[in-house]
Amino acid sequence: MPLSRVSGSHPYIDKASPASHQAFRRAAKAVHTEAVAAGLKPALLELVNVRVSQLNGCAFCLNVHIRAALRAGESPMRLGVLPGRRDTEVFTVRERAALSLAKAVTHPEEVAALEPAYAAARKVFTETETSAVIWTAITINAFNRVSVLSKHPVR
Repeated sequence: MPLSRVSGSHPYIDKASPASHQAFRRAAKAVHTEAVAAGLKPALLELVNVRVSQLNGCAFCLNVHIRAALRAGESPMRLGVLPGRRDTEVFTVRERAALSLAKAVTHPEEVAALEPAYAAARKVFTETETSAVIWTAITINAFNRVSVLSKHPVR
């Protein structure tokens, strides 16, 4: 059976392994549901999704999650300044902590940033909320890899 693919030899791995992809989507839905149940707002979760997708250079996921963030009530201005979040006061302490933790999850090799990110999260999040932010970052990191490796187009 031929696979849908972009130019070259990059198969859409989500289409090539549909059962795995569907299982992964169910897991992502569970992560989101648990994060909201823990008290995290959908707009915060989408900020994490957008920032991690920026760090990973995933245009496909940025397209999906910027639209989701806007639907969740996020403003275009805040999304626009997200990469420069440290130089602005438009993000709350909780948002900054979540974004720092998401970056640490995305780049765990940057050991110097890991402990400060955990320390900032411990100040403003419960253990359950911290876990939910981490799982959200893990999930979007994995979806970023699926899209980047598959070379999913932005339409």
